[in-house]
Amino acid sequence: MRLPAEPPFDPDAIPSTIVLAAGGRALRLTWAGGSAATLGAEALRLGCRCAWCTRDRIQGRFPAGFEAVTVTQVAPLGGYALHLGFSDGHARGIYPFAYLRDLAREARATEPTPRAA
Repeated sequence: MRLPAEPPFDPDAIPSTIVLAAGGRALRLTWAGGSAATLGAEALRLGCRCAWCTRDRIQGRFPAGFEAVTVTQVAPLGGYALHLGFSDGHARGIYPFAYLRDLAREARATEPTPRAA
């Protein structure tokens, strides 16, 4: 078997710092280029792409929100992702760094733009 010359992920997506903040209600990420983001626990839980959550979405059983959920576990996984556990007992989510960066970009894109007075 021949391995690829480049890693199968974007090394620039690897955060330089990862901090569980606000009592588990947020995950703060900073990247080497200076960009930073704070992702809420509810957004992370809603963004889970594990097989269980995917099945529940397909079957129309995935909740619309997880208001009181917190992140209870953050563990590195294989140098390319984080394994997150949540206060609702869900701990199957693998969040590749590139996906977390995409979630951060989406969050910034949906933030309200301040209006000039």
